[in-house]
Amino acid sequence: MDFIEVKNRIEENKEEYMETFLSLLRQPSISSTNYGIEDCAELLKTIMERAGIDVKVMPTDGSPVVYGEVIHPDNNFTILFYGHYDVQPADPLESWISPPFEPTIRNGRVYARGAGDNKGQLLAHILAVKTLLDTYGKLPINVKFLYDGEEENSSLNFEPFVRNNKTLLKADVVYTADGPMDPSGKPMVLLGNRGMLYIKMRAKGASHDNHSGNKGGIAPNPAWKLIHLLNTMVTPEGKVLIDGFYDDIRKPTKEESSILRNLPFDPIETAKVVGVDKIDLDAETYYGRIAMQPTFNINGLYSGYTEDGQKTIIPSTATVTIDMRLAADQNPEKIYSKIVEHINVHAPDIEIEKMGSTKPSRTSVNLEVVQTILGAVRDSYEQEPIILPAIGATMPGYVFTDILAQPAVLVPYANADEDNHAPNENMDIDCYYKGIQTSCKVLMDLGEKYTENGTRRKIEIGKV
Repeated sequence: MDFIEVKNRIEENKEEYMETFLSLLRQPSISSTNYGIEDCAELLKTIMERAGIDVKVMPTDGSPVVYGEVIHPDNNFTILFYGHYDVQPADPLESWISPPFEPTIRNGRVYARGAGDNKGQLLAHILAVKTLLDTYGKLPINVKFLYDGEEENSSLNFEPFVRNNKTLLKADVVYTADGPMDPSGKPMVLLGNRGMLYIKMRAKGASHDNHSGNKGGIAPNPAWKLIHLLNTMVTPEGKVLIDGFYDDIRKPTKEESSILRNLPFDPIETAKVVGVDKIDLDAETYYGRIAMQPTFNINGLYSGYTEDGQKTIIPSTATVTIDMRLAADQNPEKIYSKIVEHINVHAPDIEIEKMGSTKPSRTSVNLEVVQTILGAVRDSYEQEPIILPAIGATMPGYVFTDILAQPAVLVPYANADEDNHAPNENMDIDCYYKGIQTSCKVLMDLGEKYTENGTRRKIEIGKV
């Protein structure tokens, strides 16, 4: 297979590929309200079938999953493309320059809800398969597609679906295109994400609010209970004091530490983005904290009267919500049990509730399959990709690395300012076509690496 020939085919089909993109964007698919979800799943099925893919829409207890495959008995290496066809609500509608489900092209971009997140990016894989099939009549490896209909609504039914379909989803690597590229325009290859544990703690005082003068010194104040408990959990410098909180964290490898040290980092510009006066860190420490270390973050703290003016009361309740971003090998269930033990020692009358959790995920940069993908991305964009061992945010990558035991790679195709989740979401047209090209190159290079005369070469999967 010749990459120049493939790029020429994409160039010839640009008009068709753009119309496919626009047709998918015209179909609403808001998972939080179930608006247009089933119609979008059927439309996606039609688009995939036209590309030469065997497809079925599979039910879950929520939004359906769209599964597709192109399998040939001579190909023994398989890639699984993951993406999501659901989108965020379009509110506030008055902030859109053009209607969110009437895709509009201006300034070299396509504007519509879902343009970058994730319809333009998931289409890149479908149209890459179509390009190779149209050009050569076959694929160099087996390809499977798994498109989620609830990613923007916490993917509540995705993990059970994967657990119940392990054989169907068996593959050698999982590849996702989602999120924005680096602001520099350089491509990125992301190899994991932090997990999350979200909890709520609630302290109670009297059965009702009391006058802070008449009952001051008599009625208990639950806000102080909560504050004293929090002071036993975290130091002023941010170190978590809960026994065993840091026990299981996977240490960065030499290669990962080297990657972090050499990442582009401007502390002055980063401080402006964050909104602080300065960030006195080097690249390795900055990215290490984001990618390799956990957090213990108060995101909501409420008690008593918080409006303008005065209301002199002793509140009857106090509540705090905390999210913890968890590093590789930390288990949210284990962390939660340690927090419960800590509360039982220091403030046993305070209630705790687990609001949600997701395991962290990490894939080794040293895997041969990862290095092959890195080379394909490098050749497609004609520049070195930025490698991140993990992103600070949370996504269901563990579903692939833990449940399916497959290495997982995330390569964003959208422009850095795609404004996903915001009004006027967009995708740069050049990024859209470059994504198709990159998916083609990934398929071609994996085929060259792992298949020779129809026989699969040895692949080092190892520990993901």
